[in-house]
Amino acid sequence: MTSPDISPHISAASLVAETLYSKGVRRIFGLQGGHIQPVWDVLARMGVEIVDVRHEAAAVHMAHAHAELTGKVGVAIVTAGPGVTNTVTAVANAYVSRAPVLVLGGCAPVPQANMGALQDIRHTQIMEPITRRARTLHQADQVVRELSEGWALAVGQGTDPGPVYLEIPTDVLRCQVPRSTVLPEHLRPEYHYQSAPTREAILAAAEVISSATKPVVVSGRGARGCGAELDEFLLATGATYLDTQESRGLVSDDHPAVVGAMRGRAMNECDLLITVGRRLDYQLGYGSPAVFPHARILRISDTTAELIDNRRGEVELLCTPRLGLQALASEVLDKRGLPDTAWRDELRALHLDRAHRYAEQLPQSPAGADGRMHPNQIFAAARAVGMDSAIVVADGGDFLSFARLGASGTRYLDAGAFGCLGVGVPFAIAAALENPEQSVVAFTGDGAYGLNAMEIDTAVRHGAKIVVVVADNRGWNIERYDQLTNYGLIAGTELGDVDYAAMARGLGAHGERVNDPADLPDALKRALAYAPAVIQVDVTRDAVSPDGQKGLGFVPDYQALLPWNDAEERRRQNS
Repeated sequence: MTSPDISPHISAASLVAETLYSKGVRRIFGLQGGHIQPVWDVLARMGVEIVDVRHEAAAVHMAHAHAELTGKVGVAIVTAGPGVTNTVTAVANAYVSRAPVLVLGGCAPVPQANMGALQDIRHTQIMEPITRRARTLHQADQVVRELSEGWALAVGQGTDPGPVYLEIPTDVLRCQVPRSTVLPEHLRPEYHYQSAPTREAILAAAEVISSATKPVVVSGRGARGCGAELDEFLLATGATYLDTQESRGLVSDDHPAVVGAMRGRAMNECDLLITVGRRLDYQLGYGSPAVFPHARILRISDTTAELIDNRRGEVELLCTPRLGLQALASEVLDKRGLPDTAWRDELRALHLDRAHRYAEQLPQSPAGADGRMHPNQIFAAARAVGMDSAIVVADGGDFLSFARLGASGTRYLDAGAFGCLGVGVPFAIAAALENPEQSVVAFTGDGAYGLNAMEIDTAVRHGAKIVVVVADNRGWNIERYDQLTNYGLIAGTELGDVDYAAMARGLGAHGERVNDPADLPDALKRALAYAPAVIQVDVTRDAVSPDGQKGLGFVPDYQALLPWNDAEERRRQNS
């Protein structure tokens, strides 16, 4: 960092940079432009790493992944007009995912507003529906205060976390502000508030838990950072555990409560559903009594949105999840001692058997009628070369459901509830820059890869050691749509025979194309050694994905939302 400016006046652009630095920001993501150049230049002089991308959406995707992996605010900076509008889908994805992201945009000088200035458009009106705040900062001496408020909203003080959009006109950025007007409290690192549950709520929740014989815990975004407490809670209550993409990896696969392969049966039989920082969205059948026919509900979260959506809890604990789990584990143990784990242990044994058989079957998955390999061969090879210790990003339409079952790693990110294809490469880049000593692997379909394929250039320029495995079936979900015509979906779109590996080599990365499963392990080993790398794998369209095979629980069957009235439906859910 350069020597601090101690002059009595300071530019608003410098105040922006100093505020970000004071909040701990050492890396931002963006694409250069004249409207934001004053801030960009100051950040660079301060030694903040600027990851310049090929498309603004990728910058916000990277900030999103940075936030998910670090628990801190991810920052993106983009110029006015198309620079801002290019981020809309990525901002919406962060909004649905409740990721703390700050997007700084540029806008025309104040005197030129509504005069037809270059790249002048009402950004804030576009951003308002998909952000916690969207505001233009017109007063230079209020920039630090506004940034501090925006930061607090992004991290979710008092509400859900999520993206915040702030823009500053270029003439305001160049204004000089007396340092004496900058209040020091706005430059302090943000305090993370914690709230303990009330004693009354703990006693009520403990009573509900103690009366249950088949409790299930489902964690989500709000449970991140409390893995140890969740582990103790599961042991104290004897509950089974189902993870979701929001918190995958929070509990080790070795934990006796993990029964993911028996998801359908656990949801159907449980008599108590405990959500920890998790909404009851489509992945959980909206909490429908048809999906959880016997369950009472207990909900724990630090935001009301994760307590009241779709189904209300018999008891609802509005508190920091870590503190709530700690208090409940202690109270339940004091109340009834060690739990009866017969149901949990039965499901655990069945889970292990099914997971073992699934892993054994991966390398045996047959080629399609077109002679091309099954997508499962990718994950068989990845396990064979030890990629289960990597940070994993999954991206794609139908291919994503193969990855959810087949890919394993220490951390996991994917397209999320917004179904935002194209996150694979930018998410992986952010992960690799934050974790340079750990392997980062993105598994992506060819369609999804194409949305941000040019970011391989960003990985090369910034030394992000990522491995991108592209499952190429030359189409958008063609076979899945053919298999699911009963859902009224249309046929997919043909994609051409594109040499993505050659493209990667042209951008300076390692690239290989593989069409024989026997060649995959060595190709993946070379990719890890020479990353950044792209391994293009020719796969068949004939394979029906797990989402296409009803009843595996990741994308609920619409029939499962109906009341139980069909013996075959009950049998399928229990299988």
